[in-house]
Parts: sequence; structure tokens; C-alpha cells
Amino acid sequence: MTSNGVSDTVYLTRERLVELEHELRELKTNGRKTMAQKIADARSHGDLSENAEYDAAKEEQQHLELKISKLELTLSRAKIIEAKDLPNDKIYILSRVTVKDVKTGETCEYLLVSPEESNFEANKISVTSPIGKSLLGRTKGETVEIKVPAGLLTYKVLDITR
Repeated sequence: MTSNGVSDTVYLTRERLVELEHELRELKTNGRKTMAQKIADARSHGDLSENAEYDAAKEEQQHLELKISKLELTLSRAKIIEAKDLPNDKIYILSRVTVKDVKTGETCEYLLVSPEESNFEANKISVTSPIGKSLLGRTKGETVEIKVPAGLLTYKVLDITR
């Protein structure tokens, strides 16, 4: 644990780890090369004290370096998790959960993932989100009330798979 109470470990699937490593390599090579060229081009336009293009390029460079640092930190704390290594009796990270909205009768399937892998459009929800936190540790057949910004959801857990 860090001093602010946040776990040092970042749990990732092998696929997401590979994606992040590729993104980092791309930023460090092509991203930095492109940025150096932008700065050189802006510098060639004369007086740097009144060169908005140069200032913008330097600011963009800072954003790039910050993104690289964040990726390096995430990767340095990464631990690969495999769904097959986790039990199927309760909802854990990497559980694929089918739930039914008790009010509307609509069913949804979610994959619970780490915050670094969440993608709501792909139904990958973070275990730290209101829905993810509420589903963790639940079992098949359980009804769960979830407080979300839009109000209160009531889900029944229909299935848990890996």
C-alpha cells in the first residue's frame, strides 16, 4: 500500500499488458521523434520569447512525457492475473457476470476488470466503480442494490463465469 491507501499493484490481463507495452514503445520512439521535429520547426521561426508555436510544442512535449511516465509507473506495478486462477463461486475481478435489472427486466453482461482496463462501451467495468464494487463477492441468485449517480439500481445475479 502507498501512503494514500492505494494499492501499489495494478492487476492486468496479459492482453492489456501487451497493449500498454506497445503504446509505451510507440510514444517513446515515434512520439518523441515527432515532438522533437515539432519543436525544431517552431524554433526555426525565430525569437522564442514571442513564439506561440514553440510554447505550444513544448507544452505538448510535457504532456507526452507525463503520459510516458504514467505508463511506465503502471507497467512497473503490473501483475498479470488469469481468470482460470480464480474460483467461480463468487464474483471476483475477471468474472463475467450476467445480471438482471429487477425494475426493467433487462439483462446485462459485465466483465469486471481493473480500473486500467475498464471500457464501458465494451461492458468492461472497473471493480472500483459503483456497480463493480457492489457486485464483488456476490453469488449467483443474490439481489444487489447499487447506488449510482442516476439513482438506485437493483440487480439480480443470474450467472458468474470466467
